[in-house]
Amino acid sequence: MKGISRWIPACFAAVLALALAGAAAEAETVKVGIVLPLTGEQAKFGEIEKRSFEMAAEEINAKGGVKGRKLELLFEDDTGKPDVGRSAVEKLISQSKVPVLTGGYSSSVTAAVTAVAQQFKVPFLVTTGSADEVTEKRYDYIFRINPTASEYPASVVTFLQEVAKPKTAVILYENSLFGQSSSKSFEKDCDKLGIKVLTKEGYNKGAVDFKPLLTKVKAMNPDLVYMVSYVMDAALLIRQAKELDLNPKLFIGGAAGFTLPEFRKNAGDATEFVYSATLWVDSVPYAGALEYSKKFLAKYKEATEYHGAEAYASMYVVADALRRAKSITPKDVRDALATTDMMTAFGPVKFISYEKKTQQNKLPTYMVQWQNGKLETVWPKEVAKKKYVFPVPNWNERKKK
Repeated sequence: MKGISRWIPACFAAVLALALAGAAAEAETVKVGIVLPLTGEQAKFGEIEKRSFEMAAEEINAKGGVKGRKLELLFEDDTGKPDVGRSAVEKLISQSKVPVLTGGYSSSVTAAVTAVAQQFKVPFLVTTGSADEVTEKRYDYIFRINPTASEYPASVVTFLQEVAKPKTAVILYENSLFGQSSSKSFEKDCDKLGIKVLTKEGYNKGAVDFKPLLTKVKAMNPDLVYMVSYVMDAALLIRQAKELDLNPKLFIGGAAGFTLPEFRKNAGDATEFVYSATLWVDSVPYAGALEYSKKFLAKYKEATEYHGAEAYASMYVVADALRRAKSITPKDVRDALATTDMMTAFGPVKFISYEKKTQQNKLPTYMVQWQNGKLETVWPKEVAKKKYVFPVPNWNERKKK
């Protein structure tokens, strides 16, 4: 009995020590919840953003982390589905007790997850989801680093106005929140430029045959075909446009799938001379932009692009807010985010209100073109690495390799 009585306090002390050690270990890190599509059709976008988040966190932690504590990234896979995204955010908030969230790729998922973050009053820095409505709901816990869908084609608009000067256009878009928002805003841009939109056609993602739609477009003989698509649909659209000998003066993508290396891998030489809007190129005059691009290439043996730059910058913005926050609590981190004013590799970040938007960052956009298998920056002139090719030659006029 005597031995047992001595054993009980000792056992209790050991359990208590383990519990305290666990609590101490947890206190040594600052958790950041990140929601991304890591599986499913949008996984390539999720991969490039996850790698960029991790790269930024490694750099931040190597320099001492935040308030003497290392960042701990907790990734949750939204699979590209709003309901899965909602569950992921609820888990990060309720179980992991994260003081701040970031990520958010597709607009449909982003709209769903930001509503949950707002309900629980945990700050969410949107990395990519671009539908205008995300920052038009007057949510005080939601911030967005990237331009809105209606702002994506700003550089495209000046190119059309000053160089291409098309008279007619066709708009094709994925029937999602991003596609609907982007196509609607580009239609307004066309109206302002005096470009007649012959048709605006939505399609369901994952289509296997665009030929009926593209045959209809060919009969209209537009000067411009503008497409808002994710990578697999983007590749299939342009491949089948080539097969049908559809020859507008120019094809332009509304960012998204048209800037990824997978677009070239899946569509081959059909991508040649295709233009796209983009939010970032490594030649932008922002400190750290080129360095980030080089480090990403060296680390992962693949090139990055604007999605990765958004994630890389988002991590630095979150870290900056955590450092300036009075305490690592959702309310204090939210207040720190609201006063953000800093330069990142993605550009300056300052959350402002304009038009219907609140806590929205505002940045210029750019235009790229696929040339000789590479995505080259061609507009505006001050950041262009290559001269744009226009007019674009017809398919049968191009050199066969």
